[in-house]
Amino acid sequence: MEDIDAIAALQDPVRRRLYEYVVAQRREVGRNEAAEAAGVGRTLAAHHLDKLTEAGLLECGSRRLTGRSGPGAGRPAKVYTRARTERAVSLPARDYRTAADLLAEAAEQAGLDAGLYAAARRRGEALRGSAAPCGGLEEAMVMLAARGYEPYLEPAAGIQDTEGAGAPGEAAPVVRMRNCPFHAVAERFPPLVCGMNLALLEGLLGTDGPVRACMDARPGECCVVVETSNANLD
Repeated sequence: MEDIDAIAALQDPVRRRLYEYVVAQRREVGRNEAAEAAGVGRTLAAHHLDKLTEAGLLECGSRRLTGRSGPGAGRPAKVYTRARTERAVSLPARDYRTAADLLAEAAEQAGLDAGLYAAARRRGEALRGSAAPCGGLEEAMVMLAARGYEPYLEPAAGIQDTEGAGAPGEAAPVVRMRNCPFHAVAERFPPLVCGMNLALLEGLLGTDGPVRACMDARPGECCVVVETSNANLD
């Protein structure tokens, strides 16, 4: 029942706004910042942030937000990040995680990668239905958010020339994802499950439209990114 209690903590609208803000930042968030983002007072924000920590949804630490150290730097302040523990509720109890692990293990040992990827691509196409391929990065973000990927747009980065000077505008923005819905299984079988994830998103977004899914792993995020189809074509 601990997971139920944890998820129930999000029923309060202020608490949920605070949680969603902290999760979206991908860094430590202080009480003042969280309070301002949620539109509430610092004392109320602190109360709810601590409740979220007690429920196991956030992790709490402390550091000096001024960036200074030594005398006059001020006292360390409480900061919050999303908890690494996953929470799930199923009534009656189900154990799909074990089934997924066993199936992934069997597929990996039998060398069924290609078959799995083909099935994942078909499932993505089925989820898209009769709709045309994804029309752009903004549309991709809507589709990915609906699937739980927590997408965000990473702005274009300038390409460095041989002298080290930036050349803004040469690199296109990409959509990255804070969450992998298959994270637990992907940790045990990364090549297999990441490849499946890529194939699923290829089917969902389409491969002959203005955007494409491709691999670009980054620690703490989904291994797949979405970019414009000509992002790497020169």
